[in-house]
Amino acid sequence: MVTIAPSILAADFANFGAEIEAVEAQGADWIHVDVMDGHFVPNITFGPQMCAAIRPHVKTVMDVHLMIAPVDPYIEAFAAAGADILTAHAEAGPHLHRTLQAIRAAGCRPGVAINPGTPPDAVRPVLDLVDLVCVMTVNPGFGGQGFLDSMIPKIAQLRAWAPDIHIEIDGGVGAGNARRLVEAGADVLVAGSSVFKGGSVTDPAAYGANIRAIRTAATSVAA
Repeated sequence: MVTIAPSILAADFANFGAEIEAVEAQGADWIHVDVMDGHFVPNITFGPQMCAAIRPHVKTVMDVHLMIAPVDPYIEAFAAAGADILTAHAEAGPHLHRTLQAIRAAGCRPGVAINPGTPPDAVRPVLDLVDLVCVMTVNPGFGGQGFLDSMIPKIAQLRAWAPDIHIEIDGGVGAGNARRLVEAGADVLVAGSSVFKGGSVTDPAAYGANIRAIRTAATSVAA
């Protein structure tokens, strides 16, 4: 099974609640929330209060990706805001084991993310502590970037090491590369502009068509 997780970074910022409800009604499996601090990555997006505000509108899974440093002081706040999955970057702090343990202790499913320049070996020691590994296939900070093909071997290596956890891909995902990603071992595809393009809360049919196109491409992998 392939999970499609639209990133609200590409949604209408003035209408998040309705956007989430629309995209879920059109077939989204999870809602991906990109939290950026303007320090760890060169952009500022959402904090715990925004997550708490949109939580009542999320009926599936709220997948919160923390692109912030430090992480540990904010774990409790994002857990209280309703995150189901809380993903921290391996590069964001010196004590990754402690961070992941704190995420699980707060009641969330822990994930670990790695930037394009980080080798997969960086997370191998913590694979037994996580439910998800997020592979960044663009340099984090902004939506709409082009996919980095050189990340495909990293995905395959992580899947070989971790056959039973989610491998999530974030950055430049669309119908054109979904098949290669799933063939490499991915099972969660984060998609922002490729889901939200062409649609709106008043005309959400494009969201469904985009999600179906990505899912069809991903599930066309030969047995």
